[in-house]
Amino acid sequence: MKKNWFTKQLAVAGTILAGLPIAAPIIFAILSLVMDGRFRFDYLMPAELFFLSLGGGALLIWAAIRAHSRLKMIAWSLGVGIVLFFGSQGLAMITGLADGRVGEESPWFIVLISMLILFILAMVSLFIGGVLLCKCIYPSRISSEPKPE
Repeated sequence: MKKNWFTKQLAVAGTILAGLPIAAPIIFAILSLVMDGRFRFDYLMPAELFFLSLGGGALLIWAAIRAHSRLKMIAWSLGVGIVLFFGSQGLAMITGLADGRVGEESPWFIVLISMLILFILAMVSLFIGGVLLCKCIYPSRISSEPKPE
């Protein structure tokens, strides 16, 4: 298991990039509430910032391969996220939701929103996988065993 400086930096950078699209809408909603007194939450932002998650996921896969840890969770989360992202985009274009030919009253809209929710959950899972990988790579400084005197 490689726990050298490079692997640690890959894991940290990947976790930050994977978490940014999840944290950004929350941060901006709080800022909007504080500055304007209005709560505005952009639930599409994680999909708009998908390429940050993709880059973070690639770094996390690289770090997980080097560390021999958490590869399945990270790879599955990223894979499911990619399929749901491009699948939802394709579904929106095919059904006419993307260009407005079909409105929000269509049952396809519910399918599309469900895919978006599952995509966001996959990206949250990717971030959690990154945090767990970092926890595995960085040893705990606090020992649970008492030191002998």
